Amino acid sequence: MRAFLERELRQVEHSIAEVRALLPEAEPATLEHQRVRAARALANRWISLPALTTLKALDDATDPCRCASPTAADRDFFPPVMPPSTETEVAWRLHHATAHPYLVAELATATFTAAATTQLNTAHVRDLGPDASTITLHDHGLRRGSMTHSVPLWARPLLRAAALLRRLGAGTSGPLFRDPRSAIRDPRSAIRDPLRSEGLPSLMAFAESCRLRPPQPPRPKPRRGRRGKTPSVKWPEKTIWPVCTAHYRLSLAGAEPDLMQGCPYPPPHPRKTIELRKKGWLPPDYGPRELRHLR
Repeated sequence: MRAFLERELRQVEHSIAEVRALLPEAEPATLEHQRVRAARALANRWISLPALTTLKALDDATDPCRCASPTAADRDFFPPVMPPSTETEVAWRLHHATAHPYLVAELATATFTAAATTQLNTAHVRDLGPDASTITLHDHGLRRGSMTHSVPLWARPLLRAAALLRRLGAGTSGPLFRDPRSAIRDPRSAIRDPLRSEGLPSLMAFAESCRLRPPQPPRPKPRRGRRGKTPSVKWPEKTIWPVCTAHYRLSLAGAEPDLMQGCPYPPPHPRKTIELRKKGWLPPDYGPRELRHLR
């Protein structure tokens, strides 16, 4: 290539400029990689998010609603707050996980609202605020009721992308995320979706691909061998997704401990309960039923 260029340049008037004098020197790729790794202390680690403990639901999605929902704070509902380092890593993973806006926006909403899949399916484009600073999730009284949540800054571009794409096909009447019932209820509804969102993984499978999951059961205590060596205890390969009834208004319990499958309960959501937990104890109506008499 060099010989070819020299031969061709002999035929025209030209001058050679020193590139290093015109352009800034590029940093070595290894230093950039090390900088990114140092900024992401939680890279490649499983992150346990208490907000995902209530993702799996027992009930089906309800019909669309146009109610005037109060804020989550007015409902005395406060989802679990992620530490800053965890929030930064979760935001990085979701922004790099997939180019599909519906799937990533739905998982992002689950991480800051602690909503179940049933509640996520009720969100329509009109339920997202004009500047994507709020989102309204509906509920017909089975849980805490319909409420409006604040959207953190890192999640607003994801929700805005899902809303803009949905407006291209269905206007403001379409679901903000994918609607699992649409293909069964109306096969023609896929035409309204510009991306034809069939064949996507489930929300829980997508969360696992991002290495995000609810807190898992505690590790079993290792048993010492005869020679005094302590064998290492590995986490179970399969993620457990419990069915948590902590946010349900009505009692669903007899099989409450079995539905949790050993996973810890999420932090309390009412402000009063949060204050009581800071003092070292919980009210008698929170947690597994067989342990409530001990509080």
